[in-house]
Amino acid sequence: MTSRRVTLGRVSGVFGIKGWIRVHSYTRPPENILNYRRWWLHHGGGFEAKVLASQVQNRSLVVQLSDAAGLAIEDREVAAGLVGAEIAVDRDALPKLGDGEYYWIDLIGLRVESLEGAALGTVTDVTSNGAQDVLVLGAGEVERMIPVVRPQIVREIDMAAGRIVCDWQPDW
Repeated sequence: MTSRRVTLGRVSGVFGIKGWIRVHSYTRPPENILNYRRWWLHHGGGFEAKVLASQVQNRSLVVQLSDAAGLAIEDREVAAGLVGAEIAVDRDALPKLGDGEYYWIDLIGLRVESLEGAALGTVTDVTSNGAQDVLVLGAGEVERMIPVVRPQIVREIDMAAGRIVCDWQPDW
């Protein structure tokens, strides 16, 4: 279940009066989003933008982009219209992964089961607690968080079957 583009961040605000935007990056480290110079912005509609300039400002990423016509966005009001836009890149631009490695986005939507086959929920998000990645599962009104400790807890990730098998009990 992969798409042509992968979301790596979002426009979180404007910076200054010359059309620069603040970027909330989902990459680790956050500056890695700047490795990609061609972005697809989705906010209602969508368009391709190019990163013209970037800098770190008070631990935030700020960027100047081009618009769909390739012209620099230099107006604060135009930049303000981008706030909330998702930032995606072509999947082909991402580094190739080794066997047993996955991008977080590819885990979202997978079913999670215990070793006994009991349904634990569906992956709705993946986050990090600093020590390891954590699967966030939605299971009705219950939200579960399962640390991605392989192979002790996460025993199998089967992308073809759309499931993850964990050594985890439904009542935990």
